Amino acid sequence: MPLFNVYPLYDVTPVSGKGVYVYDDKGAEYLDLYGGHAVISIGHAHPKYVEAISNQVAELGFYSNAIQNPLQVQLADKIEALSGCKDYELFLCNSGAEANENALKLASFKTGKSRVIAFKNGFHGRTSAAVAATDNPSIVAPINAQQAVTFLDLNDIAGVQAELEKGDVCAVILEFIQGVGGLDQGTAEFFEQVDALCKANNTLFIADEVQSGYGRSGKFFAFQHYNVTPDIISIAKGMGNGFPIGGILIHPNIEAKFGLLGTTFGGNHLACAAGLSVLEVIEDQKLIDNVNVMSEYFIKIAKTIPQIKAIKGRGLMLGLEFDFEVGDLRKRLIYENHIFTGGASNKKLIRILPPLTVRREHINMFFEALIEVLAEIEPAEELQVQKI
Repeated sequence: MPLFNVYPLYDVTPVSGKGVYVYDDKGAEYLDLYGGHAVISIGHAHPKYVEAISNQVAELGFYSNAIQNPLQVQLADKIEALSGCKDYELFLCNSGAEANENALKLASFKTGKSRVIAFKNGFHGRTSAAVAATDNPSIVAPINAQQAVTFLDLNDIAGVQAELEKGDVCAVILEFIQGVGGLDQGTAEFFEQVDALCKANNTLFIADEVQSGYGRSGKFFAFQHYNVTPDIISIAKGMGNGFPIGGILIHPNIEAKFGLLGTTFGGNHLACAAGLSVLEVIEDQKLIDNVNVMSEYFIKIAKTIPQIKAIKGRGLMLGLEFDFEVGDLRKRLIYENHIFTGGASNKKLIRILPPLTVRREHINMFFEALIEVLAEIEPAEELQVQKI
């Protein structure tokens, strides 16, 4: 049976990984500065992660949410301790799209309203309401388009206020650092005014931290760079280091009741073991501190390369923007230099989303390769990596 052909694939077949590297079926080593869409947070095959999953699956891999599962409580407590999000409650699911679906559903339940405000170039998933709130008409089917969603520009606070005052908006959903859209960010004033306007208009403020959460921005959550208090926080990618897990953190102003949300696989024993091990490694290895140190180092070198026209994002959720489309550049980095990077809907931007364990030597390797390729594209100007 053939696979349903929806993914344009690079001709690389990884079969193993270790730390910031993956290895293909021919034994070639690749530097992974993309982490499979920011999923690999603590590095491939981290020994504590492997041990936790192996031990758990040998005992009990799964049972449904009809029974007590103390691992869920341990995971919730650990998230609270590391994130500082006190008094929130945790609902576990399986992916970022599912997290955002539950966030939007909960907002509609809470407010009794149905319209959503989202933002241009935002991405929130590929399922029902989540994809309707994603600014990409090519992946929104007619059944999704039935959802009432209004798209506004980032920083359009007047537009947000005008829409909220109509009284029919259940949620404002946004990424504090846009991922697929190309690492754009709103201003602090914008985010903080949106938060205030939501609270004044019986509208829930949803922070989509699916890609930016778990330390990637230099704080546990990207919204923590600002003075805001989201009603719901969606999480997923880096949460399980590759094991499927997602969730939402729910503010105590939203009351739970039986049947309001539900999932078969969400929060299963194996997922919780994976999630706990990730948090333990983030804490033990002080990876959020490492994010900030490596981010500063990366940006300092990037600023010395004239072909880079803009450096976007923060932490280890970064974008390098050029004045040409980067598809061929990324292919050369993969096939000639064996370095994985990411693309975006902005075709002139390379996304850098490495494991949070990345070190200076890996960043140096990337820039040496980048300068080599750029010199071949523009041979008139010879550059050297300026190591900081």
